[in-house]
Amino acid sequence: MIEQYLIQIIVTGILFLMMPSMKFVARKLIRKYARINKRLESRTNQIIHIIQILINLTCVIAIIIIWGVDPKNIFLALSSIFAIIGVAMFAQWSMLSNITAGLIIFFTSPFRIGDRIRIHDNDTPEDAEITDIRTFHTYLRTDEGESVIYPNSLFLQKAVSVGEPLRSKKKGEDENFEFKE
Repeated sequence: MIEQYLIQIIVTGILFLMMPSMKFVARKLIRKYARINKRLESRTNQIIHIIQILINLTCVIAIIIIWGVDPKNIFLALSSIFAIIGVAMFAQWSMLSNITAGLIIFFTSPFRIGDRIRIHDNDTPEDAEITDIRTFHTYLRTDEGESVIYPNSLFLQKAVSVGEPLRSKKKGEDENFEFKE
């Protein structure tokens, strides 16, 4: 009987042996990227954790494929699970978009912790300094000392300028905005 499943057992074993090395390589690449682009250690650890979860999910899917589970059964089970979870997660959809935005900000963002930014929003424009970037939110401190927690997904929806605001000498004039070079 074991001979019948020998190939699946061997491939599953190889996958289990490769999984830690895939995580190790991903961790090294992300740390190297973070060091080159001067990202904070705490932020880097958050991204590594998310990537490791994605590696685990990929390995689970690979094991399901290796063992030849009937796709109809998988889709039936997944659709039932997602229907139940979907109702609960519908209200939490913004959490998923904030996590995705947090990943995008980590790898592509032109701003870092300590940078001064201006968020161009018609309703509530904001000039502030970035004090922390987390998985779901970015923490800002305004010139008045107010702490503002801004969802990461909004950074991808709003225009953001990076630079130092210049204070006008005349009252009533708009602030100019100087960009870093």
